[in-house]
Amino acid sequence: MPRVFKIGSYWVYFWSNENEPLEPVHVLVSQGSPSADATKIWITSSGKAYLCNNNSQIPIVPLRNIMRIIEARSSEIISKWAAHFGETRFFA
Repeated sequence: MPRVFKIGSYWVYFWSNENEPLEPVHVLVSQGSPSADATKIWITSSGKAYLCNNNSQIPIVPLRNIMRIIEARSSEIISKWAAHFGETRFFA
């Protein structure tokens, strides 16, 4: 799992083996190492973060802070996505 960055004890990362066709740009977030039940956050073409699910049950206050940081660093995420997967598509 390519780690994009860390926010405290939370990892923000991509799943290396995404589906075919490639899903829109998103990151997964989990506390500690990557897991199959991670929280999924879509990145829109305007750089906004949209919560797809909170499977890892991150408490609301840390989740809001994480989403703000993801939005602030969305161009970095999109660049790393394009470098890793070779293409970008957006949820919205």
